[in-house]
Amino acid sequence: QVQLVESGGGLVQAGGSLRLSCAISRSIFDFTNTGWYRQAPGKQRELVAFIPGAGGTTYTDSVKGRFTISRDTAKNTVSLQMNSLKPEDTAVYYCRALRAGIEFWGKGTLVTVVS
Repeated sequence: QVQLVESGGGLVQAGGSLRLSCAISRSIFDFTNTGWYRQAPGKQRELVAFIPGAGGTTYTDSVKGRFTISRDTAKNTVSLQMNSLKPEDTAVYYCRALRAGIEFWGKGTLVTVVS
């Protein structure tokens, strides 16, 4: 059973920062990739950023230059540093891991950005 547990969400003013963290119950190297998605009210879930198993990073265009994804392979955590937050970043943020074609999701953490 794979478990992903997110933390770090909250309420922040526009221009502020938050850091999300995802604790994974097994080695990050067991997954094809790990990353973050988000779902805003009334919208579909969308990719924010991910790290392939071999390393490197990919970001959706709207967060490039503001968000940074990283991983700690010793602690099996994936983090998302979010700077210069905007009201349109308001969403539930989900951690996702992919292994052998199977997706594993956390329950999500709410990020609310107010102007």
